Amino acid sequence: MVKVELKGVHRVRRKLVSGLYRERHYAWRGGPCFWSSDLNFSKHSPEYISAFAACSTRLAEPRLLTKSVVDQFLDSAEFLKTKPRTQSDYKKWMLRFQEEFAEDPFAMFAEPESRGEVSDWRQQWAHSPKQFDYCGTVVTRFLNWAEDNGKISRHFCHKLPKVYESDRAEIVWTPADVDLFCQAAPEYARRILICACETGLRPGDLAGLNRGHIRKTRHGRRLRVRTNKRSKIATIPVSQKLGALLDATPPDRMLILVGDKGQKLDAESASKAVSRWRNRIPELAPDAKGFDLRLYDARGTAATRLLEAGLGLNDIASYMGWSIRYASQVIEHYAVISEDETDRVKRALEAAQKTENGTKL
Repeated sequence: MVKVELKGVHRVRRKLVSGLYRERHYAWRGGPCFWSSDLNFSKHSPEYISAFAACSTRLAEPRLLTKSVVDQFLDSAEFLKTKPRTQSDYKKWMLRFQEEFAEDPFAMFAEPESRGEVSDWRQQWAHSPKQFDYCGTVVTRFLNWAEDNGKISRHFCHKLPKVYESDRAEIVWTPADVDLFCQAAPEYARRILICACETGLRPGDLAGLNRGHIRKTRHGRRLRVRTNKRSKIATIPVSQKLGALLDATPPDRMLILVGDKGQKLDAESASKAVSRWRNRIPELAPDAKGFDLRLYDARGTAATRLLEAGLGLNDIASYMGWSIRYASQVIEHYAVISEDETDRVKRALEAAQKTENGTKL
């Protein structure tokens, strides 16, 4: 067979996770793909020449390289309006995506085979289900943006499969756990955990909690907080324990919670403070419990507290960002493992379920 070298063909060779190589040929740099090594004919065959000829005469997608479109996305109003943490996470994955597909024509993502290309790339993080899923989420959002903004006619990376599964409904801080922690941990760490157990706020919201969130009511006090994740207003009754914590806050300090040196916390530092001191308590260490209690798991404890304070299951589920069924599971498990509170919590849960008036759990 005579080998034919066509002029102007742009060739991209990529190493797969398996160690094998995939080669794709484009009619020109930025043009459509007309051949890949996955096909069952040779790049020196008549079929190859025919594919090139057919491809070079039809209307192609705009001549954009993937690296240019990624740059446009990172400069877009849609990206810049997201929260700083989201921007940081998305940018990390988009730069990885850009590095992998930089020289590929962006038009390739309008072809069904591109789904396989993205799936192969994701396999680098198969060892970490969370990263594997998250990079797929970011890529899909990017391609959705590109489609909405006319960078591409369509794409084939909708609903990329996810592998991470997590059900922490059965992991909550019991009163005994909290007592053990508070006996061993310093004041700043105790305050973080108590505040989490009494409010159900996520670590990022706890870090920003300040005196401006406290409101007086006819019967006491409440916290009124706009949550970071959903930007919704959460109204939280101040319990006796939370009230004592608020009253013990130095009058000259605006923030309710601070670090060990009085510094401002963020979500990560608040979570790490609790985990660090938890690990120093033998009874609470992951090896002893069989699981790792996290600051975030205090939300289950708080859900029970809110139920006992008179909030309905629907309100708790909406406030926590859970389904009503999941909220019921968390509270029911809390009742089972908290022997001193079992009967009282079960009665409150049963009453709440009845008042849902047939709401499907």
